[in-house]
Amino acid sequence: MKFPENFAWGAATSGPQSEGRFNKRHRNVFDYWYDTDPQAFYAGVGPDTASNFYNDYQKDLPLMREAGIKNLRTSIQWSRLIDDFETATVDPDGAKFYSDMIDCMIANGITPYINLCHFDMPYELQKKYGGWESKHVTDLFAKFADKAYELYGDRVKHWFTFNEPKVILDGGYLYMFHYPLKVDGPLSVQVAYNIDLASAKAIQKFRARFKGDDHTIGIILNLTPAYARSESEGDQKAAEFANLWCVDLWLDAAIKGVFPEKLTKILAKDGVLWEATDEELALIKENTIDLLGVNYYQPMRVQEPAISPESLQDWMPDIYFDNYEMPGRVMNVDKGWEIYPKAIYDIAINIRDNYGNVPWFVSENGMGVSREERFMDKNGVVQDDYRINFIRNHLKWLHQGIEEGSNCKGYFLWTAIDCWSWMNAYRNRYGLIRDDIHTQKKTLKKSAYWYRKLSDSNELDAD
Repeated sequence: MKFPENFAWGAATSGPQSEGRFNKRHRNVFDYWYDTDPQAFYAGVGPDTASNFYNDYQKDLPLMREAGIKNLRTSIQWSRLIDDFETATVDPDGAKFYSDMIDCMIANGITPYINLCHFDMPYELQKKYGGWESKHVTDLFAKFADKAYELYGDRVKHWFTFNEPKVILDGGYLYMFHYPLKVDGPLSVQVAYNIDLASAKAIQKFRARFKGDDHTIGIILNLTPAYARSESEGDQKAAEFANLWCVDLWLDAAIKGVFPEKLTKILAKDGVLWEATDEELALIKENTIDLLGVNYYQPMRVQEPAISPESLQDWMPDIYFDNYEMPGRVMNVDKGWEIYPKAIYDIAINIRDNYGNVPWFVSENGMGVSREERFMDKNGVVQDDYRINFIRNHLKWLHQGIEEGSNCKGYFLWTAIDCWSWMNAYRNRYGLIRDDIHTQKKTLKKSAYWYRKLSDSNELDAD
């Protein structure tokens, strides 16, 4: 199975999950949360060291290239780069670190893809303004973005405003697995709008700075297509709303510059529609993306809710659907996620048919497994055939989508080196490269050698 010429093979990580907190001037919300409640994190492991990328990048990047990673997506931490959030003056150490890191990527034949927000809201802005609850913070984000473009736009051609904005809602405002640990459905709706507004403002700054050249701006969305339990009217309506809230809300704003009419009507009927101005809506309309990143791990399976939404006093998006556990599903039991590779094909066709066949790439896909030392051979190499099979099965469906005309430009694995993963810390390992977090010794897994062959050949063995 040959992939298109110039197909981008790569991997993804993020600043807060890889760098460690060395020499950071400010804390982000996860730094603060860990400082105040370390036991909320698996085994009490926080972001202080992570995979030590801040200190090790000159050794880590050649190792990534050895694993076939020719393109790397990471993020610039707002809390590291910026000194004063109101004026967007830079911290010299942070600015130098990112400059040196980008130079090192390029020197090792790795193309940088840079994201600007990977869940890492500066705690100072969360405390003072409520983070993404505030429209003022959207202006500050645009200033930060513009400073990053100014500093690194001569070397970085591919930029992204946000990673998985839906998870900011899910974790921080609905289900309490990210700070600020709120449960407030109506507020989550306003936060969704404010994030889309912040993204548009950052894109507006990008357009003013890079006019008609080879720079691209995009957003990274985690797309979890919703599949109905049955063909019944109730189950189909549940899947329709789940897709409107989880998929269409984000795709429509990013690519079309508008919000789904069916969704806004429901939100307005329920009295929870966001506050917006005509000027803001025009700005969102005028500042759409060039390139879409898609993170895909698992599908949603939904059914008609057991309780009518009319019975419930507190508004939450999931009043319109219940989750459904399909009998016989294939599972990653370590993570608790269903493995359903065909969804990546369904995403490809949806983008082709309903979103103008916009250029896109798989910006994350991967398999997290706990206690990987179970699979280490006598030479210390993790024999992660399960990861190879996971990637292969998803790539087969992606290849079919490309063959049928979907404009997919690349595949990035999550992740290059085992990284710190929020509340889960290092419980599940995703990397092509093993990180012994006690010694920071990093070694290639079996999947790294396989991925190098895939990346170099641009071809997947059909069997």
